[in-house]
Amino acid sequence: MAKTAQTAVTPTRAEDYPEWYQQVIRAADLAEPSPVRGCMVIKPWGYALWENIVRVLDRMFKDTGHVNAYFPLFIPLSFLEKEARHVEGFAKECAVVTHHRLEAGADGRLVPTGELEEPLVVRPTSETIIGAMFAKWVQSYRDLPILINQWANIVRWEMRTRLFLRTTEFLWQEGHTAHATREEAEAETRQMLGVYATFAHDYMAMPVIRGEKTAGERFPGAVNTYAIEAMMQDRKALQAGTSHFLGQNFSQAQDIKFLSSAGQEEYAWTTSWGVSTRLIGALIMAHSDDNGLVLPPRLAPQHVVLLPIYRGDEERGPVLEYCRRLLAELKAVRYDDEPVRAQIDDRDVSRADKKWQQVKRGVPIVVEIGPRDLAADTLMPKRRDEAAGDKKPAIGRGQFVATISTELTAMQQNLFDRALALRKENTRTILSLGEFVTFFTPKNADNPEIHGGFAVCHVAECPETEAILAQHKVTIRCMPLADDPSFGPPGPEKCIFTGRDTNVRAVLAKAY
Repeated sequence: MAKTAQTAVTPTRAEDYPEWYQQVIRAADLAEPSPVRGCMVIKPWGYALWENIVRVLDRMFKDTGHVNAYFPLFIPLSFLEKEARHVEGFAKECAVVTHHRLEAGADGRLVPTGELEEPLVVRPTSETIIGAMFAKWVQSYRDLPILINQWANIVRWEMRTRLFLRTTEFLWQEGHTAHATREEAEAETRQMLGVYATFAHDYMAMPVIRGEKTAGERFPGAVNTYAIEAMMQDRKALQAGTSHFLGQNFSQAQDIKFLSSAGQEEYAWTTSWGVSTRLIGALIMAHSDDNGLVLPPRLAPQHVVLLPIYRGDEERGPVLEYCRRLLAELKAVRYDDEPVRAQIDDRDVSRADKKWQQVKRGVPIVVEIGPRDLAADTLMPKRRDEAAGDKKPAIGRGQFVATISTELTAMQQNLFDRALALRKENTRTILSLGEFVTFFTPKNADNPEIHGGFAVCHVAECPETEAILAQHKVTIRCMPLADDPSFGPPGPEKCIFTGRDTNVRAVLAKAY
């Protein structure tokens, strides 16, 4: 596609949003497809972003009493078969190991041999294998609760993949807990949903709706599934995290029993919850622009990058020395209770290329420094969330260092405010089928991505409703929790699709 604007990324969001997303990943050097179909290689800048996500979430999990452990990658097929709804939900996505060695065939090619007595499933999720261990660890109510988290990789055989959003193998965390009472398990489920929402708001600068999934969208084998839903810039929804109340379904299947304080044998109540590298996809689509990635400072691998500019060795020495002094001053400042993350980019690359590479990578603040800046001891920092043409007056080096934390905080808040304004502007209460059809009809036949956004309406779960939703490629994202300040408690109304009485008020959207 021909370039139609002076942007670093083409096509632009308005021209082709799905392709823009792929090009931002390439421009920011986050990841690329691997030789294995459907899998990706996460490159250093992308992995540094994931490491920051892991670091923050891991601390939040431990602050709520959870500890980390690790469980096998392989799950015996019989384990999945114990919970019928669970195996049915994942059966089509399972990668299965049936042999344990390779031998050279007559034509010299390697042939799998040594068939396993029981096939092993490469984990699509770990409820069954962890449940089997919980059954060994739990005998008495005194052994409960068990609060475990695992950082791991997952394999779900996907036919249509997209980097970070949906790949055959991805990285995630999965929390698994066991409790003595239903009330404790339900409280755990809600608590971890709250942890995810807090992380999305405070670190990703991404507003989310906390809600319960409908029966048709529940995790296989769960009693209730809760999720956080976010609006991307194309007004589609992205499920950014889930928390499941499993009841006693997996305990009964895995025989997780304990002796209660009253001396009665009971089944434990369990939960599971998780987020994945899909969060990086969410960050890209929530904040980035037509010049590339835009990162919230609290998660950015680097807060500040200094770009020394000089001609010849005579200028090089003083400029680099100035940059090194400034780097030390910046690292002595604390932002988000940690030293400011800063670096000097002194690669042998042209000034323009170097600057645009850092812009495309989403570095929150970039500072070009040349001999004139040294002479005046002033700087012209550029914040990534500001328009490319915006220019501010130069500020003294001391002022820049003194205010760096304030600037990063302001950028973090600005990204959240922009995302929230987008969601508010594109969320509508829908009261009729006609309104629904109009809302989700593409506004431009040449660009089907441009549609309404989030529709809030009352629905009855039934085949008639599902048929209409499928026709318009819309799904019920969640039923907002009553304590969500954006919605409040629902009341009885008529389903806009069937006219039936219903108490179900839901957010409907096209989604990833």
